[in-house]
Amino acid sequence: MHLRKDMKKRVLILGAGFGGLELATRLLEILPDDIHVTLIDKNDFFIFGFSKFEVLFGRKRPDEIKSYYRDLAPAINFRREQIEAIDPLAHRVVTNAGSYDADILVIALGAEVDPGITPGLTEGGYEFYTLAGVERLSQILPDFNSGVAVMAILGLPYKCPPAPFEAALQLHDYLVERGVRNDITIRVLSPAPTPLPVSKEGSETILRLFAERKIEFLPGHLVTSIDANGKRAVLKERDAVPCDLFMGVPVHRVPAVVATSGLVEDGWIPVNVLNLETRFSNVFAVGDVTKIPVGAAAMPKAGAFADRAAQTVADEIAYRIRGAGSPGRFDGAGTCFLEFGAGTVAKIEANFLGGPAPDVRFLGPSREFRADKESFTSLRLARWFGK
Repeated sequence: MHLRKDMKKRVLILGAGFGGLELATRLLEILPDDIHVTLIDKNDFFIFGFSKFEVLFGRKRPDEIKSYYRDLAPAINFRREQIEAIDPLAHRVVTNAGSYDADILVIALGAEVDPGITPGLTEGGYEFYTLAGVERLSQILPDFNSGVAVMAILGLPYKCPPAPFEAALQLHDYLVERGVRNDITIRVLSPAPTPLPVSKEGSETILRLFAERKIEFLPGHLVTSIDANGKRAVLKERDAVPCDLFMGVPVHRVPAVVATSGLVEDGWIPVNVLNLETRFSNVFAVGDVTKIPVGAAAMPKAGAFADRAAQTVADEIAYRIRGAGSPGRFDGAGTCFLEFGAGTVAKIEANFLGGPAPDVRFLGPSREFRADKESFTSLRLARWFGK
């Protein structure tokens, strides 16, 4: 539906991750005189997910990977507030500091991790999907000199599907540098049948690199709890696996405020796959908070796809406000970079919805792709934060 053009439209974006940042930036590029953009997030900084490995393995300090929202363009009204309620029918949002009414509402709050769902994880293990978790794990890694290290994916779906395998490969390099790799067994457990179900070639490459480095991969293994006293991971319908160090990818879910908003079905927000509008008029959702069907599966949760989704929603909003031009059309395209250790980087170029069938290409790994990854990072930091 088109919107009246006789006044500036209030666009309220919830969440300042990949999707929220790109949407706010693109909207102000194409509609500078037609909208007021308010962006709300509970944090005061942004980090790329892959940059947490820099902290985990001691290559950077936490402050070195942060970009602060105070450096966003002045035209973006950024508010650091905790969102307490979302009313998609009324386009109204309540925070700990007040309330907001919008003409257009966009949910970009991502997927949150919930370590408490897996018994024993917080007491007997470590998670490496949050900055706080990475900092905690980084403090004990230097003293881990022998035994069994287990990395486990504790539920599906989860964001950045290659991350656990990248972590295992970089852990191998870290232990080699410390001279203790021969005294440590690394095992990676997943409930999925392959490392990357969306890419046969990517999975085969990971398994080859694992074999070369003597990293064990156990598919179809779902950890149900961690027994810290017995130093073991308890599995569903399988024998327990011993572990002296347990590192888990926690179960993911939508933020609690989204779960109670009336937007969620089957755990995630369903959207129109063409323009990413929810069942509520002029309420959109982008990124990891959504579930977008791709055949019998769903689109992976990754920043590159949130970035593309934001571009689509920006084009759709511009079409509705101007009443002319082309509406947004989401093709599910994006490029993900994978750190494969030893200084090499691979990338997955995917287009899930732009053709008759998903097109996923796996390239590398090679040292040459490192420049591509660094360019991907620097271009977005310059675009969003003026760095």
